[in-house]
Amino acid sequence: MKTILFVFGTRPEAIKCAPLILSLKEEKKFKIQVCSTSQHSEMLSPILNFFNIEPDFDIHVMTKNQTLSTLTSTLLTKLTNLYKTLNPDYILVQGDTTSAFCGALAAYYQKIPVIHLEAGLRSGHKYKPFPEELNRKMISSIADIHLAPTEKNKIQLEKERITSAIHVVGNTVIDALFQGLDIIKRNEAPYQQFLKKHKIKEPYVLITMHRREIFGDACKSNCEAFLALAKQFPDIQFIYPVHLNPNISKPVHTLLGNQK
Repeated sequence: MKTILFVFGTRPEAIKCAPLILSLKEEKKFKIQVCSTSQHSEMLSPILNFFNIEPDFDIHVMTKNQTLSTLTSTLLTKLTNLYKTLNPDYILVQGDTTSAFCGALAAYYQKIPVIHLEAGLRSGHKYKPFPEELNRKMISSIADIHLAPTEKNKIQLEKERITSAIHVVGNTVIDALFQGLDIIKRNEAPYQQFLKKHKIKEPYVLITMHRREIFGDACKSNCEAFLALAKQFPDIQFIYPVHLNPNISKPVHTLLGNQK
C-alpha cells in the first residue's frame, strides 16, 4: 500500500484537493494522509469542515503579518521534520502557494517523489501573480508526476522540456463545486437563512480581490471603481467576501465600509 501525503495550507488548495482526497480514501491500494500547514488557518478550517476532512497533521505556521522569507524557512524546517518521521511514498501539492512550493522542495531534499495537482499554469510574468508564478514554475522543476488541468497546460510543460508523466485530468475545482452543491442540497436551511439575513438576491456581482500584487494603490483604485459602479447601478448588489489579510481588509473596509 502506497502512502500519499497531501500538503496544503490555504483555502483554495483545500477546495481543489478535497475531491481527490475523498476519492482516494475509497481506494484500498492507497493510504491517504493530510498535512495542514495552516498558512491561512482561519479561512482553511471552514472548508475542511464543509468537506468533512480532518487533517492528520497540522504544523501551525501562521503568524501575524509574517514575511515570505519567514514563512518559507518555517515551512521547510517543519515539513522536513514531518517527512523524516513519516517517510511517505509520495507528497501531493496543489497549485502555487508558498505551502505548495515548500512542500515540494522539502520532499525533493528527502528524495520523496512529488505529485503536482494543477500543473502547467503560467502568466509569463514572474511578479504577476507574486509569488505564485515562480512557485509553480519551481514546483514543475521538482515534480515527478504532473496533473495538468488542460491540454494547453500540458503543452506549456512540454515547452519547458518537461515531457514525462504529464496527465491531463481537468480542474478539480469543478468536482469540488458539484460535491459542494450536493452537500448543500442535503441541508439547505442554513444557507437559505444566510441569504435571507443578508438580503442577497439577484442580480448581483460577486467580487474577489486579495493577491499580494493588488496591495496598496491598486487596491484603493479598484475599491473606488467598485463604489462608482455600485452607485451607477443601484439595482445590482455588489457582494464582496473580504479576505482577512489586513493589507486588503483595512483599506477595503475604510473605502467601502459605509456603502450599503
